[in-house]
Amino acid sequence: QVQLVESGGGSVQAGGSLRLSCAPSGRAFRSSAMGWFRQAPGKERVFVASIVWRGSMTYYTDSVKGRFTISGDNDKNTVYLQMDSLKPEDTADYYCAASLFWYSDNSFYTLKTSYNYWGQGTQVAVSS
Repeated sequence: QVQLVESGGGSVQAGGSLRLSCAPSGRAFRSSAMGWFRQAPGKERVFVASIVWRGSMTYYTDSVKGRFTISGDNDKNTVYLQMDSLKPEDTADYYCAASLFWYSDNSFYTLKTSYNYWGQGTQVAVSS
């Protein structure tokens, strides 16, 4: 059994920063990529950022480019999301995920269906 555990969420004023962390527990596995998704109240879970271990490539949704930074440790299957210049529209539950699939096209790692393991989520609230 594999579990991903997120931490670092909280409440912050607009313009502030938070750093989310995600680490696995349970049996060992080797991921091809890890990602962060978020789900605002009443909305679908959407892609935020991903890191593909092969080549250490990172990808972001347009709304967070220049403000969020994804990083991680391939050997430990840990991933972080540094969130700066937060806006009220960033308010959501944030989920980390790990993929066991190996794609030649890294755009697949923006899709929820490309991930095998998910965390329980951590809440981020940004006030204006």
